[in-house]
Amino acid sequence: MAAELSPHLLSERHRPTLDRTLEAIRTRDYWSPHPEHPKAYGEGGAPGSVGAAEGKAAFDAVLHTRLDLGQPGTDGWTGGETSPYGPELAVEYPHADLDVLLPAMRAGIPAWREAGPEIRALVCLEILARISARTHEFGHAVMHTSGQAFMMAFQAGGPHAQDRGLEAVAYAYEEQMRAPRSADWSKPQGKRDPLDLHKTFTAAGRGISLLIGCNTFPTWNGYPGLFASLATGNPVLVKPHPRAVLPLALTVQLAREVLAEAGFDPNLVALAAERPGEGIAKTLAVRPEIRIIDYTGSTEFGDWLEANARQAQVYTEKAGVNTIVVDATDDYRGMLSNLAFSLSLYSGQMCTTPQNLLIPRDGITTDVGDKSYDDVVTDIAAAVTGLLGDDARANGLLGALVNPSVEARLEAAAQLGEVALPSRAVANPDFPEAVVRTPLIVKLDGSKPDDEAPYLSECFGPVSFAVAVDSTGDALDLLRRTIRDKGAMTVGAYTTSPEVERAVEDVCLDESAQLSLNLTGGVYVNQTAAFSDFHGSGGNPAANAALCDGAFVANRFRTMEVRRQR
Repeated sequence: MAAELSPHLLSERHRPTLDRTLEAIRTRDYWSPHPEHPKAYGEGGAPGSVGAAEGKAAFDAVLHTRLDLGQPGTDGWTGGETSPYGPELAVEYPHADLDVLLPAMRAGIPAWREAGPEIRALVCLEILARISARTHEFGHAVMHTSGQAFMMAFQAGGPHAQDRGLEAVAYAYEEQMRAPRSADWSKPQGKRDPLDLHKTFTAAGRGISLLIGCNTFPTWNGYPGLFASLATGNPVLVKPHPRAVLPLALTVQLAREVLAEAGFDPNLVALAAERPGEGIAKTLAVRPEIRIIDYTGSTEFGDWLEANARQAQVYTEKAGVNTIVVDATDDYRGMLSNLAFSLSLYSGQMCTTPQNLLIPRDGITTDVGDKSYDDVVTDIAAAVTGLLGDDARANGLLGALVNPSVEARLEAAAQLGEVALPSRAVANPDFPEAVVRTPLIVKLDGSKPDDEAPYLSECFGPVSFAVAVDSTGDALDLLRRTIRDKGAMTVGAYTTSPEVERAVEDVCLDESAQLSLNLTGGVYVNQTAAFSDFHGSGGNPAANAALCDGAFVANRFRTMEVRRQR
């Protein structure tokens, strides 16, 4: 039976998007094929897409059901997700007998390898297009597993995640196309006949890729690795975080449908949901069939993977200590507004949220006069309070705390020093069980940091430390030590001095950290744009890979050569 999705149809639908994406990653200009606004979906929006009401109905319809993916080796059912907003999702997922599922996944490799980079890329784009059409449904799934407010879940879990997946496909395609599919080789031998060979080159995946999902950004952090591996010829086994299974299970469901329609084995993508307390990530990570691992989460487990999953190429995003150096500004109010938003978004539960604000104890110069350390801290606190003063607005920015450990960490942080801004509870009338908390700001002394200084470790959640330093030079020394020892996903700085600006750049270039300078408008240090911004660097302890560059995809495949005498 002919495939429903023929190569011609896939090319007609998606080759222009692939070409435009390749252009975007070369120019680093703004571009996205995935609309951010909810009204762009449904009637009058993108063709075939589902609108707000239909998306919510689709999400509601999957609750309290069994999501049968048709996978081989299903030996039972598991679930148990509870929304950070309170309701139980009560979705059951297949539990896999790995000794049955993993061989079934490997069986699809030869045909997927033979398809070549372009067809693999186009199939991946069809998967992404179908996910995009259901962005409203995915928005609710991300909201009720991560605790993000709906608009953030819709955008970060929808179009922004889809952009990152598409970006990975483009990089994968480009790296695989560096060698031609075939070449005729002829070496002159003087008076003798030349040496003639016909050579073929095939991009071959390493083997089964394991995606270990995270709780806070299941799709945004999950899609780069998933699509990078699939596009380079590898089956992908998706092991979601136990509290955030649904968004990735829906992704697997759609991927399997598209693969089957395109004439490939649907088992090239499969789900590995775990029973409570089972901890299958460690078991899977060291199985010989697993040749690639993508992981986002704690440093402890990331370090374990890097040390123990020796048979696999391991890509990790772990914890870091993100820092802002405040030296001077020519837009004080803009700086305060930008920092307040950055500290508040998603209750600080982003790997890019600033934690340490390094401020000279003698103060800074601004366009509205000199400001002391205390002035700056007080004004940042006032800006956060003003931003979140209205509970409806606060709920829309903060979302809910993703799990009880974040709340416990928040409570403990208040005992570490003088509290400049206490955290307050915010009631959510739509979800009374949600735990919603505003940011906490604590004053600390950074003049003589020791290894036990609280600001030298990540305090994940709505916690920031206003660290008093003796000078901007000391701030830069502390910044360097922090990046080198603990890592950082993001660094920010405010200065009006070209010399200081250059010094901050030098620290970040030396220690491999991504830097944002003097942000005072609608771009924030904790947000990155696909096709233009690199998320992480892969060069400091916070992550060993960047989203997305050639290094993120190139080691997921090998180019295999066959030589024939002509």
